Amino acid sequence: MKPTCSSSTNSLTTIMDLPDDCLVFIFQCLVSGSDRESFGLTCHRCLRVQNLSRQSLQFQCSFKQLDISSLSHSNTNVTIRTFHLHRLLTRFQHLHLLSLSGCTEPPDSGLSHLVNYGITDHGLSMAATGCPLLQVISLYRCQITDFGLGNLAKRVLLSFKGSLSQGCRQLQAVKISHCKGITGVGFKGSSSTLAYVEAESCKLEPEGLLGIVSRGGIEYLIISGLIFQNCRNGLAAIGRGFAFLLKILNLRLCRTFGDESIVAIAEGCPLLQEWNLALCHEVKIVGWSSIGMSCHKLEKLHVNRCWNLCDQGLVALRNGCKQLSVLYMNGCPKITSTAIELFKCYRSEVTIKNEEKMCIGPIWELR
Repeated sequence: MKPTCSSSTNSLTTIMDLPDDCLVFIFQCLVSGSDRESFGLTCHRCLRVQNLSRQSLQFQCSFKQLDISSLSHSNTNVTIRTFHLHRLLTRFQHLHLLSLSGCTEPPDSGLSHLVNYGITDHGLSMAATGCPLLQVISLYRCQITDFGLGNLAKRVLLSFKGSLSQGCRQLQAVKISHCKGITGVGFKGSSSTLAYVEAESCKLEPEGLLGIVSRGGIEYLIISGLIFQNCRNGLAAIGRGFAFLLKILNLRLCRTFGDESIVAIAEGCPLLQEWNLALCHEVKIVGWSSIGMSCHKLEKLHVNRCWNLCDQGLVALRNGCKQLSVLYMNGCPKITSTAIELFKCYRSEVTIKNEEKMCIGPIWELR
């Protein structure tokens, strides 16, 4: 008589026998979005693993800056309402990147309704069930204001900015470009991990700018097109010792800021590696001289269409900035061809490029 096999010998191993760690590993090996979606449709357990493994969220109506194809194909009429955000952030609790770019909703009035979902200041409950691991958030062209953010500062994780920084202690990057209602004061008390702020064409105030850099962690600051009302030297706050780690600074189209701000930044940001001053018409010989004397780590400098960059200023840059490797320069009417040739002769290691770059710094991709 042949021996009978035990039931344990005949049993088959199914997906339910695999630990979650194995399923997470399998999910992370899937590259295409369709494969990842199919994984989540397999069973409830796989769906839970998919939810826990998702690290980024971008709405259909979101779009990326300077991506014309995405602008033309995005459905900008889609409205993202409060309950959508609540359900999605409850479902995806391990997000690292969140993009609401181009979503004109929710306004501050819409954010206030989040309180109806039980999100109060009692222990930042939303921080526990929402995005405690959030590192990058994009609010490009969103209708967000300091007033709304301030009201929700200690109650709702979804306040997205200074308030968000208090709830998301791992926040590294915030994009608020073209958010017309932002002055920057909401950044006061933000996380020390905040290293990247992109606020192009925003109406930042000196106090708000100080709030951005006050925690000392800023490495990339993109504030092109900034205009302060009746404050020509408002940028001096950057150079008051708070932005010691600053590596990349984009001041393109900051037409009204003068030498005082430039001197403060050059002296207060010793690690600066790339600086875009294109179309900064008020920077004169004092400013250029300060850059030459103080910016010892500067590798790339953009001076396109700077009306007050003259031969003497170019000489100051030539004699200083010993680490300079690329100079973006064109449309400077006060620069003579002789000064350019002398620059090339004395600094042959520096490449002079006629192109003008609008965007500098790292690219944060949602995946």
